[in-house]
Amino acid sequence: MKIATFNVNGINGRLGLLLEWLEEASPDVVCLQELKAPQEKFPAKTIEKAGYGAAWHGQKSWNGVAILARDADPIETRRGLPGDPEDLHSRYIEAAVQGVLIACLYAPNGNPAPGPKFAYKLAWYERFLVHAQALLETGAPIVLAGDYNVMPTDLDVYKPERWRDDALFRPEVREAFSRLQEQGWTDAIRKLHPGERIYTFWDYFRNAWGRDAGLRLDHLLLSPSIADRLQAAGVDRHVRGREHASDHAPAWIELGD
Repeated sequence: MKIATFNVNGINGRLGLLLEWLEEASPDVVCLQELKAPQEKFPAKTIEKAGYGAAWHGQKSWNGVAILARDADPIETRRGLPGDPEDLHSRYIEAAVQGVLIACLYAPNGNPAPGPKFAYKLAWYERFLVHAQALLETGAPIVLAGDYNVMPTDLDVYKPERWRDDALFRPEVREAFSRLQEQGWTDAIRKLHPGERIYTFWDYFRNAWGRDAGLRLDHLLLSPSIADRLQAAGVDRHVRGREHASDHAPAWIELGD
């Protein structure tokens, strides 16, 4: 079972790129972030023609998350992160696919930090930690996949010293990610590539792609009941180099039966 996460950075504007990658990579499940489309503008029919059922949570102009399943319809189990009924951002969706619970998330950026946006990010992570713990307690096979907007360690950023005060790398956010792992979640890519410098994001500015000045922002975390099925993990970084690409590349894992 191949599961991928891809911040597509505008699904309608980059639909051709997404379809091209789906055909070549043939993932069984895909978590998408930053749809940047309202619910009614999600290209469900086009994605269905490509062989994928979908569950999505859209939002006009910003955010938006979706779960795609090859030759199947994801069974949606939750829409929106619990804990704050006033938070209307489309950042979280869950669905069951082939006996695995898939959570797709798009964590807040949080910049500038400190400030209201950073405070919202920290509060969002606290809610996420509570919900992640509740999911773990079910004992179900679960994958938490998405754009976490955090580089967990110095190995996940091209020049750590330049990012110390950024909301993506501040100690409060890295500590929140560390607390997730302490609950029992396994960072799949880092598990199989413990000392390798791997990136999933390259900014559009300052020739970041050409210089390989990247960040690892996109993660797939596995519950204990599924972690021992992990067989492979990687990043399709070549997708970032294509014309009109997203600033993220798809990250993926393969699970055995």
